[in-house]
Amino acid sequence: MATTNPIQFIQQVRAEVAKVVWPTRREVLLTTVMVFIMAALTAVFFALVDLGIRGGLQLVLGAFS
Repeated sequence: MATTNPIQFIQQVRAEVAKVVWPTRREVLLTTVMVFIMAALTAVFFALVDLGIRGGLQLVLGAFS
């Protein structure tokens, strides 16, 4: 692997960063909102699953006591 001096490295990094297509403020906002919505839906789903499992276990354990 060829070694490059620090100045060349910085120039290459700046060139690569210039190629990046950064998201717009609107895209970031929409993505953030979608993440929060999906997190809330996932939390509700697992809460319902938890309630179902708890109810089922109480039925099973109640039958044996």
